[in-house]
Amino acid sequence: MKRRVELGLLYSRSGSYTLISEACRTGALAAIAMVNADPALDVSFVPVERDPEGNVDLYGPLCEEILRDTGARHVIGCVTSWSRKEVIPVLEKHGGTLWYAVPYEGFEASDHVVYTHACPNQHLLPLLDWVLPAHGRRAYLTGSNYIWGWEMNRLAREVISQAGGEVLGERYLPIGSRDVARMIEEIRHARPDFVLNSLIGPSSYEFLAAYRRLGAEDAHFRADRCPVLSCNLTECELPALGEAAEGLVAAGPYFRGAAGWPDAGIGGRFGSSHEAAAFAAVRELARLLHGRAEAGIAGLLAGAASVVDAKTHHTELPVLIAQVRGGAFRVIREQAAVAGDPYLTRGRVAAVPALRVVS
Repeated sequence: MKRRVELGLLYSRSGSYTLISEACRTGALAAIAMVNADPALDVSFVPVERDPEGNVDLYGPLCEEILRDTGARHVIGCVTSWSRKEVIPVLEKHGGTLWYAVPYEGFEASDHVVYTHACPNQHLLPLLDWVLPAHGRRAYLTGSNYIWGWEMNRLAREVISQAGGEVLGERYLPIGSRDVARMIEEIRHARPDFVLNSLIGPSSYEFLAAYRRLGAEDAHFRADRCPVLSCNLTECELPALGEAAEGLVAAGPYFRGAAGWPDAGIGGRFGSSHEAAAFAAVRELARLLHGRAEAGIAGLLAGAASVVDAKTHHTELPVLIAQVRGGAFRVIREQAAVAGDPYLTRGRVAAVPALRVVS
């Protein structure tokens, strides 16, 4: 008989980043169905869902509700780094674990979070390694006004500076804002070699649409001369972008149909890396729970062979760079799997600021 294990799901089904949330939720639910149908596993997951509706203030209370009022000790969820930061104190209080399936900005290794998507040494650094020799060292940086945008652009500035390059401008928008006109005008006048886009949701969609119009007016801003780069846009947001996505260059561990992701051999089935990362999170949790009593992540990883690093809780992932051509991502560069290095301790970007642990 399979053991019934409650599993929290904490994804917003409305709000600025719904397309990403739905992709993650789809991957998690597909994995739950597969685990429950697998006779080789002795666990059966019972999903316990809560919907924060895109309101960051609800993530902490709803995560607490899951951990306090149900038997769930593990939660698959959160999209923004803001929401992840909101639930970490709750996880610490109740001894829970968040499985986080979205690319993030690094410089974190919580004892209560497992990171199954990419961090900067698996997305931003390889992307800059590709663009600097191919297009030039003069950059313009955009971002949503919260930790993802701030940290991605801070790290990009350091890498570009160390390469002898220059950041010509940097501008942020509130999450959900579509007021991109000033950004576009600054880019028009600065004439960078590339643009790093760390906007999210509707802000990103509006920016890319405006940038495509700029490229139609001035050949300098066509994708072959001044591409827009992203570390978080995937196939799940292409329907919102339409033709504005053409030429976009993105880094990630998986693109639709690509090989290399753990479990991607199941028909190359995933619609995006967000879906794949959530699927992989549930599958790995089931594997760790098989034949063992439920425990915190440290207990589950103790002495176990796992794709999750026992010290950093990050995963080893393929590194792919792809460009949107004809409405789909086409891989233009592949790199062997790279272990997540959230604090960049392995020789990259020496000029990081001094860090200390705070509580």
